[in-house]
Amino acid sequence: MPYVNIRVTNEGVSQAQKLELIEGVTDLLQRVLNKNPATTFVIIDEVEMDNWGVNRQNVTTLRQREAAARDAT
Repeated sequence: MPYVNIRVTNEGVSQAQKLELIEGVTDLLQRVLNKNPATTFVIIDEVEMDNWGVNRQNVTTLRQREAAARDAT
């Protein structure tokens, strides 16, 4: 009974994209590990950008800096 947890920032992941992730992960586990799709669980957690950190900053700040750098060019 596989359990897969996918965590992404809440930056507008659509329902269609989530479904594609669920289907793709389920298919991958079936193909590679011969797992039953009926007992494969895929959970998608959307995390606030303020609660996701990388390189000593949260994603909100990172996105703001990236946007400012693009605007400066």
